[in-house]
Amino acid sequence: ITRVSPVWHLGGGAPKNGKVQIMIETGQNLEERFHLAKDRIAQIQKECLIDEKYEAYFVFKSIFFERILEIINIMSDGKRDLQSEELLRGYCDFFYDPLREENYNVNYGNPVYANKLFGKEVGEYLCCLHAHIRGTIFYAYQNRLEPVLLRMELFLQVYMKFIELSGAKESEISKALKSIIYHEMYDYSNLMIRDSLEELLNPDCSHAVDIIMNSNLSDTKYLYYYGLNVTSNEILTAEYLGSLPDHELAAMARTYTEAYKQGFLEAGIDLSQKSNVEIRYHLGFEAMVRQAIIQFREMGLNPIIRFLTNTQSLGVKTTPANRQYLFDHKFDEGLYVNQALAKKRLKEWEQGYEERKELARVYAGPAVIEAFGEDTFSPVIHPERTVLSGEQEKIKVEYERTLLLIRNRYIPYDKYSYSIIAYPIPEIGENYKEIFQKTIEVNTLDINQYRKIQECLIHALDEGDYVTVTGKDGNRTNIKIMLHELKDKEKETNFENCLADVNIPVGEIFTSPVLTGTEGTLHVKNVYLNEFDYENLVLEFKDGVITEYSCTNYEAPEENKKFIRQNLLKSRDTLPIGEFAIGTNTTAYQMGKMFHIERKLPILIAEKTGPHFAIGDTCFLMREDSVVTNPDGKEVIAKDNEFTVFRHTEIEKAYFNCHTDITISYDELGDILVHTNEGKEIPLIREGRFVLPGTEELNKNL
Repeated sequence: ITRVSPVWHLGGGAPKNGKVQIMIETGQNLEERFHLAKDRIAQIQKECLIDEKYEAYFVFKSIFFERILEIINIMSDGKRDLQSEELLRGYCDFFYDPLREENYNVNYGNPVYANKLFGKEVGEYLCCLHAHIRGTIFYAYQNRLEPVLLRMELFLQVYMKFIELSGAKESEISKALKSIIYHEMYDYSNLMIRDSLEELLNPDCSHAVDIIMNSNLSDTKYLYYYGLNVTSNEILTAEYLGSLPDHELAAMARTYTEAYKQGFLEAGIDLSQKSNVEIRYHLGFEAMVRQAIIQFREMGLNPIIRFLTNTQSLGVKTTPANRQYLFDHKFDEGLYVNQALAKKRLKEWEQGYEERKELARVYAGPAVIEAFGEDTFSPVIHPERTVLSGEQEKIKVEYERTLLLIRNRYIPYDKYSYSIIAYPIPEIGENYKEIFQKTIEVNTLDINQYRKIQECLIHALDEGDYVTVTGKDGNRTNIKIMLHELKDKEKETNFENCLADVNIPVGEIFTSPVLTGTEGTLHVKNVYLNEFDYENLVLEFKDGVITEYSCTNYEAPEENKKFIRQNLLKSRDTLPIGEFAIGTNTTAYQMGKMFHIERKLPILIAEKTGPHFAIGDTCFLMREDSVVTNPDGKEVIAKDNEFTVFRHTEIEKAYFNCHTDITISYDELGDILVHTNEGKEIPLIREGRFVLPGTEELNKNL
C-alpha cells in the first residue's frame, strides 16, 4: 500500500534547532514505514526529551505499542492457535485491567485524572488521544497493519511536538494538539470510511467468521482471539452453550434464521437477490452463531461480522471493562468536528457507497443476537469530559440525517430485512441457566394463539378515534393518543399484528399515531434505555412532540435535563412519538417477576410486557409507501405522521434517525381505553389486567 502523505521524521534524538523535521514520503511502502515507526517508538523509553510532567504518559503508550506489536506477531502466520490460554489472557488483562473501575481513577482515559495531571487544556486532548490509540487493539488482533501504523505515526507526531514545545505554555501545547488531531481526522477520514464500508458490505473482511468456523469452540481460548474484553460472562456463556447438544443449538439458531427469512416473505422482498447477511452477537455465543452461519449459507447468504470502532466492537459485543469510560468518551469528536469535516465525510461516504454499490445491492440486512442481564448503569457526569458545543450538536444531527439518506439510496430500507432475538448472560444472576431456558420458551411461544388474541385488540382499537393510557400506584402517566381515520374498516386497520416474523419474541401490536391532538404525560418510575438507567423519567407531550422532560438520576435538575437531551433526545430539542404499541407477552412479564430481573430485560423483550411509546421515527422508516397487511388480510394504513409526510418535498424534516421504546410495565399500568366518535369507551385493560373479551388468557401470567 503506497500513497503520498506528510509524515513526521522518525529519526531518534532531539530535533535540530528545536524544530521537527518533516519529510514527504514518495512511494515508501507500508512495511518500511511500519518498521521506522516501531523502531522510533522503542527509543522513547530510553530517552528523556520532554517535560517530566508528560514523560510517563508517552512511556506508557510506547509500552502499549510494544504489546500491540507482540499481538501482531502472535496473530500472524498460523501462530495464534499455538499460544496458551494463559498467555492470551495475560494480554487481555494488560489491555483492559487499567480501565476497570478499581483502576480507572488513575487511568489516562479518565478525563478527571488527565485534567488533574495535565490541566484542562492539554489533559482533554491527551485523554482523547489515549482512547483513540486504544482502537489499535482490534486492528492488531486482525493483523491489519495500515490502521495500526496510522495510530503509531499519530502518536509519534504528538510526541515530537512535545519535544519541540518543551517548556511551552499549556495553551500553546493545546493549540498544537488540536491542529494535529483535527488534521489526522480530516486527512484520513476517507480511510476510516473505506474500512467501515468494507466491514459492512464485504464478506471477505469478516475476521470473526474465521474464528467461529475454524476454532475449537470447546476450548474457551478462542475467546481471546478477538482482542475484546473477556470476563466471566463470556467464559461461562461459551461453556454453557458448548455443553448443549448440536440439535438444541441448531434449534435456537433456526428460531431467528427462519424469522429472518420470514421477514423477507412478509415484506415481499426477494431474498434470492441478496448474497450477504450481517450477523451481530455477544462474545461467547459462537456455538449458536456457527449453526446460524450454516443455516444462512443454506439460504445462499454469506456471513458478515463487523468489527470497526475505537472503543468497542459493532458486530461482536462484550462486557465493557468500564461503562463509565465509554460514557466519558462518547463525545470525543467535540475536540475536532466542524462543518468542513462533516461535509468532507459525507462526500466520502457517498463516494464509498458508489464504489461498492453492487455489494450494497446484495446486502440483506442484520441478524442480531442481543444479550441481556448486565447490571443497570447510571453514569457519573464528569464536567471534565469532552462534550459537543451547541453548534457541533447541530452539525452532528444534520450529518447523521444526511448519512441516513445517503445509505438509503444504496441500501433502501424497503429492500432489506432483519431479525433480532435476545438471550441472557451469566451476570443476570445465580438462576442464569433457568432464565436461559425460560427465555427459549418466551422466544418460541405459539404464534397462532397470539395472532387471535391480538386480532381482538386490533378490532376494538379500530373502532376508536383515540386511546387513553393511565398509570397507577404512583405512576403519573395520563396520555391521549390520536388514531388515523379508517375509510373502510373491513379492509383497513391502524395497528400491525406483530407475530415475531422479525422481532422476537411474539407479543405486540403497534401503530404510528396522529400527532395533532396527541398529548399528556408519560411517566416511568424506572427504565433502562440505550444502556443507561433512568429514574422517574417524565416526558410531556403536546401535539405529539416532547415539550418538557425530567428524571431524578442526579441532584441538579439541569444535569438531568442535559442527560436526557444528550442520550435520549440524541442532542435535539425535541422528538415526536413515532410509535404507540400494546405489549401482550405476559409470559415474558412473568419471567421478569419470577426471577426479579424486570430491570434487566432488554427493550426487545420489555416492550412486550406492557404498552410502550417510541420517541423518534416510526416503525415504517422509509417504508411508508410499502403495502403492509395483517394475517387477516387488512392493510395497515397508519404508517405516516405529520413529519414523515414531508419525505417527498422536504426530507430533512421527515426523519430523526433514532427510535427508542419506553415501556410502562403492567404493574404500573392503570387503564387503556378506546374512545369512539360516538363517545363510547371500550376498555382493553383495567387496573393492569386485560378485560376485553377474547384476551382474558393473557391474565394467567399476571
